[in-house]
Amino acid sequence: MDYIPYNSRNTLHKSVYGAVSVGEKITLKLVMPRSLGVSGVDLVIHEDGKEELRYGFFWLSMQGEGEEWWCLDYIPEKSGLFFYHFDYHTYWGTTSVLHSGNCLGQLSGGKCDWQLTVYEKDFKTPDWLKGGLIYQIFPDRFFSSGDKKKNVPSDRILRSDWGGEPYWKPTEQGRVLNNDYFGGDLKGIEQKLDYLASLGVTCLYLNPIFEAQSNHRYDTADYSRIDSVLGTEKDFTRLCKEAKKRGISVILDGVFSHTGDDSIYFNKYGRYNSVGAYQSTQSPYYGWYKFENWPEKYRSWWGIDILPEVTEESPGFIEFIAGKNGIARKWLRCGARGWRLDVADELPDEFLDAFRKAVKDENSDAVVLGEVWEDASNKASYGKRRRYLQGAQLDSVMNYPFAEAIISFIRSGKVEGFTDKILTITENYPKCVVDVLMNHIGTHDTMRAITCLVGDSCEYRDRNWQSKTKLTAEQYEKGVKLLKLASAIQYTLPGVPSLYYGDEAGMQGYKDPFNRVCYPWGNENRELLRWYRLLGSIRKHCDCLTDGTFCTVSEMLGCLAYTRSGEKDEILVIINRNEHPIDYYLPEKWHRSSSLLSGEMVGDRVKLDALDAAILKLTKEKVK
Repeated sequence: MDYIPYNSRNTLHKSVYGAVSVGEKITLKLVMPRSLGVSGVDLVIHEDGKEELRYGFFWLSMQGEGEEWWCLDYIPEKSGLFFYHFDYHTYWGTTSVLHSGNCLGQLSGGKCDWQLTVYEKDFKTPDWLKGGLIYQIFPDRFFSSGDKKKNVPSDRILRSDWGGEPYWKPTEQGRVLNNDYFGGDLKGIEQKLDYLASLGVTCLYLNPIFEAQSNHRYDTADYSRIDSVLGTEKDFTRLCKEAKKRGISVILDGVFSHTGDDSIYFNKYGRYNSVGAYQSTQSPYYGWYKFENWPEKYRSWWGIDILPEVTEESPGFIEFIAGKNGIARKWLRCGARGWRLDVADELPDEFLDAFRKAVKDENSDAVVLGEVWEDASNKASYGKRRRYLQGAQLDSVMNYPFAEAIISFIRSGKVEGFTDKILTITENYPKCVVDVLMNHIGTHDTMRAITCLVGDSCEYRDRNWQSKTKLTAEQYEKGVKLLKLASAIQYTLPGVPSLYYGDEAGMQGYKDPFNRVCYPWGNENRELLRWYRLLGSIRKHCDCLTDGTFCTVSEMLGCLAYTRSGEKDEILVIINRNEHPIDYYLPEKWHRSSSLLSGEMVGDRVKLDALDAAILKLTKEKVK
C-alpha cells in the first residue's frame, strides 16, 4: 500500500486517540491525492447492528501541490459500539476508504470498517489501582500459619507434605475430587504481607475463599462463609486491615455463573440442614437453577454436573448477590476493595448492571474486574455484542490479548506484529480501562509462565505426561532469562501487571493442578526474586507507568523498543530476544539517560547481551 489517506492511531487524522466518551468531539481528517479530483467525502458510520448514517466532510486545505485535506467534527450522542469508513466521490463514481490492517486506510481494496468505542460520560475507574501491582494467590498453596484447622468436613484430606504433588488421579468412578488440602490460610497470607510489600504489591487478588467442597473452591457451597480450612470472617477482616497498613488492597473472586451441587443452595447430597433446589421445588433456591427434568436433569457449567448453572437474571439471585444486604456488599463491608468476576462473559447484562451498581453504591472506589479472554470491547455472547467496558458494568478485564502477545514474542523471537496487538487493545478500550488492565502472563488457568516460555507443548497431552514432564536444567536456565524479558514487558506496558504467586520464585508446571503447587518457601530462585523486586521498585518510582502514553520506537529483527511517557518522566524499554548481543543506538534525546536495571548512565548506545533488556529513564526536565 503506497498511499495512506487515514490512520486511526494518528491524532492528525483522528484528534482523540482510541475510545471516546458520549458528547466528546472528534475531528476526523482525510488526506486525498489531488489527482483524483475528489468532489466530496462522507463519514459512513453505524451503531452495531443498525443502519448507516452519513456525514459530509468539508474541504480544509492543500498540502503542497499534490494533496488536499478534508475535515469533519463528529460528536457521538450515545454510548455503544460503532463502525465507520469513508466514501469519497469523484467523476468516476464513489469509492470507499476501508481499514486495511494496522489501523491504516486504503483508497480502494480495504478489508473492513474501523471500530469506535463510545463510553458513558461519567465513566471512571479507581485511581488507587493505577500504577500498582496485583499479586494473585491460590489460597491453599501460598502459606500456612500452622494453626490447627477447625470444623473441617470429614471428607477432606489434610496433607502434611507441603510442596508435594497435588492429587490428580481420578477415582474408580472417573472423578477427580480435588479434596486434598495443604493448609494455606488467611492468617498465612497475613504473615507474608511484608514479603508481598517487598515485591511492590499494591493489590491482592485471592482465588475463591468461600466455603466449597474442593481445594480450588470454584464450586461455591456458601457465599456468606469463609471456608473453614482458610479461617474465619474475622481472619479475613484482619487480613484486609493489616494489608491496608502496607498500602495493599484485597479483591475477591466472585463465582456467580454456577454453584456447587454440594452446596447449601442445591444440596444434592443433603450435607446442609436446609432445603436445597435438588430436594424440593418449594426450596427458596429452586428458581436459581435450570432444571430440564427436576431433580436429576439440570443444566450445568460446561456439562460438569457438579457445577449446576445459575439463572443469573433471576430476581431472587440478583437480590441475594447484589441487594442492599447482598453478598457483593457484605464482603466489601468486611474490608475487600473489589471483585474479580469469574467467566464474566457468561454473566448476562442484567446481573452485571446490578452487580456494578451494588459495588459502586457501597464503595465508589471499589474495582470490578472481569474474566474475558478475548477483546472485551467487541465480545459477543448471549447472541449479542456485550457492553462490558462502556461504563455500566466492568472497570476492566484480565488482559489475555497482552499475555498472548508477550508470550508469543518471547517464546518465538518473532517481534513483528507485537505492537499492533497492543495498540488494538489500547485503541478499542477507554483510556480509564486501559490504565487498570489486569496484565498477567500466567494464572491458575494457564501453564506456569516459565514452562509456557520454554517447555514442550502440552496440547493433547494427558495429566500423566504433565505430571512427569519437568524442564531440563538447560531449559530452566533459558527459561529464567526469557521470564525476565517477558516480565520486563509485562511490568511496563499500559495497565497493571498481575503476578501469579510463585512465578517470582521460578515455579514451573503445566496445567491444573500442576500450576497450583505450593510456594517453595526457602527454595526460591534468588535471581528471579531479585529481578521481580527490582521491577516492583521501578513501577513505584516511575510516574509514567501510572497512565503514561505508549509509543513504539522499533520492532524488527528480534528486538523491541517502546516508550511510556508521563508528565513527570519517561522510560524507554528495549528487549533483545536474539541469541546474540547487540548494540542499540539511541535517539539523541536518550543520550546520557539513566539505566534503571544497572543504575548507570548510558551514552549514545546500549549494549545488550543475548536475551537481555534495558529500561532507561528521563526526568521531566531532561524530556524537555
